[in-house]
Amino acid sequence: MDKNSVIGFILIAVIFIGFSLFQSNQMRKRAELQAQLDSVALAQSVEAQLAEAERVASLPDSLREAAAAGAVQTSIYKDSLLEAASHAEGQTVTLENSKLRIEFTTKGAQPYSVLVKDYTNYDGSPLYLFRPGQAAYSFSVYAGEYVRTGDFIFQVAEQTDSTVVMRLPFAGGGCIEQRYVLHADSYQVDNLLSFVDMGTVIPRNVSALDMDFELTLPRMEKGYKNESQYSKLDYYFEGDKKPVEIGRGRNASRRVDSKLSWFAFQQQFFSAIMRAPQQFASGELAVSFFPQDDEDRNLMHCTAQMRLDLPQGGNGSIPFEFYFGPNHFKTLKAIGNKFEKIIPLGGWLVGWFTRYAIIPMFDFFHRFISSFGLIILLMTLVIKTVVFPLTYKSFSSSAKMSALKPEIDKINAKYPHTDNQQEMMKKQQATMDLYKRAGVSPMGGCLPTLLTFPILWAMFRFFPASIELRQQPFLWCQDLSAYDSIVDFGTRVPIFGDHISLFALLMALTMWLYSKMSMSSQPSANDPSAASMRFMTVWMMPIMMFFICNSLSAALSYYYLLSQLISIVQTWAIRRSVDKDKILAKVRASEGKPVPKSKWQQRLEEAQKMQEQMQREQAKKRK
Repeated sequence: MDKNSVIGFILIAVIFIGFSLFQSNQMRKRAELQAQLDSVALAQSVEAQLAEAERVASLPDSLREAAAAGAVQTSIYKDSLLEAASHAEGQTVTLENSKLRIEFTTKGAQPYSVLVKDYTNYDGSPLYLFRPGQAAYSFSVYAGEYVRTGDFIFQVAEQTDSTVVMRLPFAGGGCIEQRYVLHADSYQVDNLLSFVDMGTVIPRNVSALDMDFELTLPRMEKGYKNESQYSKLDYYFEGDKKPVEIGRGRNASRRVDSKLSWFAFQQQFFSAIMRAPQQFASGELAVSFFPQDDEDRNLMHCTAQMRLDLPQGGNGSIPFEFYFGPNHFKTLKAIGNKFEKIIPLGGWLVGWFTRYAIIPMFDFFHRFISSFGLIILLMTLVIKTVVFPLTYKSFSSSAKMSALKPEIDKINAKYPHTDNQQEMMKKQQATMDLYKRAGVSPMGGCLPTLLTFPILWAMFRFFPASIELRQQPFLWCQDLSAYDSIVDFGTRVPIFGDHISLFALLMALTMWLYSKMSMSSQPSANDPSAASMRFMTVWMMPIMMFFICNSLSAALSYYYLLSQLISIVQTWAIRRSVDKDKILAKVRASEGKPVPKSKWQQRLEEAQKMQEQMQREQAKKRK
């Protein structure tokens, strides 16, 4: 081994020994430092345990027991007070006035049930807008960890006849507070969500919180089809003329990415409305309907998942307003905020007529008359009297055309071929000449009659939505807001239903009678289109209206029945006043004399001449 190799090995050995001594010294220092850290940590742990023991000792009995039980379990939450609140046992507290009885549960500090006092279900049982345990109302926020208020038991900090305050404390300081105030003799509840001294708990970069509100509304009315058809979910944008609606008996959902003011879970006659004066930032709304044979007799499940702005610095309050009550037009209108717009009264024209004519007239008669059947009769008489000047011309034209029926039959016999266009045009021209000589305008009464259609549609929307008619009896009907059943099948027949409504049946029969009376004055033309129109008017329309109204409000069928009966009487009276012999004598006296031609007749003759010319040209081409 040469000299250089020996020196190399010695240097390697020196370096190895030196490194080993250095590492040993470093490990010794680390051990001393770790021992110091462990000592400090132990002291801090003992101090924290003593502080926690003092906090637990100051808690109410229920939370102290839950904290003791949680000490031997695996903790879910880092915050010891949240952990204790997640295992505590909840309780219910009640607020009550002359209108409502509301139970609140300390689990989540949320409404537990709402009883509406002045009303009952169809079977006479107490009317719950939502039954115990069928609501979920909670807020979610990040406060060092994910916190959902519905998972914790709040402490009742204050309770009076009209107010309850519940708080959820945090070990790091501060609390979340829920305050509910029930107004006297009112269906309104104020809710104030507050974050008290939460600046050290909620990180500064957290600027929003989420709200989840769910309700399961039970069935309250007799007919499932009618109740579900008028039940829906509404939401309203500040400044709009009316709310947006989804549902109406069908499952639906809607994502809203802009600010909105309030939303309503609306049953046919009762609603749960929630408003945020500071507005919701965005949200997702949904409604789903239970089947008719649901064992628990639930109607629909509504959800609102909303986002709100968090008060800056983790301190501040967010106000909310609730309405738990009937869909009564004047009650909702008095509250404001366009709440009354959830009542389906039709579009701008029909809705205007309903608000400023139908509802005031209905309320006026109700001041003096308790029977709603009699009120509907008087309303029908008033409406038919007011619109009679519009319908008189139509009825008069119909009566005069009935007098001309023998002359029209002669024209039909003279031009029997319906497949010959030239002959058909001659028949139309002869018929129009006849009407002209008799002074009859077959189209003169159409426009006035069309003007009465908004009234019919207004009544179609008003009666099923009028809570005043709910559970009001009349004759054989026990509830004018639901169908009246004289025959129950015991099983559901497709399209037809499981019953027969007598008011709907009588309405269809009177419609058939009135249609037959009206069509009897029309020309008995033998063309297929006229026969088809006659069949649709006399037979199909009454049958269709029976199927439509069989499951709807009995008040609606009753109104249509009265309206048809009054129209029959008016038609009969006008026809009796028309002198048929005088009209026929006028027609026969004008035979052979030139008849002034209307613009329509002139256009008809021009079209006839053009058609004849085209036929001649086609004949020349064929030759």
